[in-house]
Amino acid sequence: MNGMQDRNALHSDPDWRQGTPTPPRRWRRAVWGLLIVALLGTLAWVIFRPQPASPVRPGRMGAGGPMPVVAAVAEKGDMPILLNALGTVTPLATVTVKTQIAGQLTEVAFQEGQTVKAGDFLAQIDPRPYQLAEAQYQGQLQRDTALLKSAELDLARYRTLLAQDSIARQTVDTQESLVAQYRGAVETDKAQVNNARLNQVYCHIVAPVGGRVGLRQVDPGNYVQTSDSNGIVVITQVHPITVVFTLPEDNLPAVMKRLHGGATLPVTAFDRAGHQKLAEGRLKTIDNQIDTTTGTVKLKAEFDNRDDMLFPNQFVNATLLVDTRKEAVVIPTAAVQRGAPGTFVYLVKDDNTVTVRPVTLGPGNGERTAVLSGIEAGDKVVVDGGDKLREGAPIVIPAARQGAGDPAKADAAKGGAGKADAGKTESDKPADGDAGQKRHRKDQ
Repeated sequence: MNGMQDRNALHSDPDWRQGTPTPPRRWRRAVWGLLIVALLGTLAWVIFRPQPASPVRPGRMGAGGPMPVVAAVAEKGDMPILLNALGTVTPLATVTVKTQIAGQLTEVAFQEGQTVKAGDFLAQIDPRPYQLAEAQYQGQLQRDTALLKSAELDLARYRTLLAQDSIARQTVDTQESLVAQYRGAVETDKAQVNNARLNQVYCHIVAPVGGRVGLRQVDPGNYVQTSDSNGIVVITQVHPITVVFTLPEDNLPAVMKRLHGGATLPVTAFDRAGHQKLAEGRLKTIDNQIDTTTGTVKLKAEFDNRDDMLFPNQFVNATLLVDTRKEAVVIPTAAVQRGAPGTFVYLVKDDNTVTVRPVTLGPGNGERTAVLSGIEAGDKVVVDGGDKLREGAPIVIPAARQGAGDPAKADAAKGGAGKADAGKTESDKPADGDAGQKRHRKDQ
């Protein structure tokens, strides 16, 4: 009964009915509130804390100092106008030596890869069947010649008797016809004799042109015929030899102008990679029409090829020298920039700042480019480091990189540096830490 009274007293308590929290629940809410406040305070401090001032580094990594660049001086010189094209080595003559008579091949007189001249002996076919045929035709010729002579004598007698009115006219006419038949037979025999002699000449095979002999296509002992497609050997003429290459039709007027002026245009052949020079020749001729599918025209250059550096069907790079521009202003091609102003360079001024100078370009050869207008000889232009420059930007040109824009000067500088380093000992060279401190002081 006492327990029931306690429960009734609990339900009658007004704090229990309103859900008033117990002391442990109040403690948990206080702890969570403090944690949230601390987290928000930490986040606000991380976001809004003052950043330490970073030192401004000059050069490429910072905008507060001059930009280190490499510069080169524009010079005057001769600039060749070159046209590069892809070409194929083509021999002047390629001859497949075939037999002109059927027979057994008894001898091969050439060596594979040998260089022969026109008329050199190459191979021999058995001539005995044609020698016997000549003897037979000679016998027929002698017989028919004798018959012709007898018929001519009879005709002379018949004509005398006809003049005496001793025989009929028909007899003389018949004899004249017989003489004509014998004369035809004699001419036929002579032709057969000459044909047999010609066949014997065909048995002795010689080189029709001079050149390099290829691989042998048939061995001695085989029976060869005129219908054989491979022939006996192939001869290619390689001295001289030609290179056929194509140029765009836009380059044709300049080439034709020089040819009509009587100029001899040099052509240089390089290997497939374009590094090794193979031969030097001259432009020989130009095709008579432009290929409408490609917009190009074929040109043929001739080379002496005395050292056999050009091989038939070889793929080469041909360089045609059209003209040479004298006393042109020349700069390294790396100095040329392209952007909104068009083609321009960064010109270095006396106060070690740069200015954008539009230029008009002329011919170039890969490493150097001629400038028609915009700069003069002696002007200094930026070759390397211009990707982050702008109008009026300050620059610094390290002494070690002053001539890096010119390949010749760069090589000379490298050679001088090598000699200077060679004269130093290990104790003379600064340590890595000392070098880093010096660079840091220089940047500051």
